[in-house]
Amino acid sequence: MTAQLFFLAMPGGWEWILIILAIVLLFGGRKIPELMKGLGQGMREFKKARNEADDTPRKEDDSKKEALK
Repeated sequence: MTAQLFFLAMPGGWEWILIILAIVLLFGGRKIPELMKGLGQGMREFKKARNEADDTPRKEDDSKKEALK
């Protein structure tokens, strides 16, 4: 039942067109590429930081293992 309600809340084809049209009208055609570029850079930085955070515990574990040898 909840899955059915979720799909009812999703915008359809015409709703997406209206949303995109509203974004173009609000920000203008020239600003949208700049916004997307900033979004892409932010996502790239987030992934980089996440990968670095994932690697940090492994490096610490490796150094502890070598210290125990």
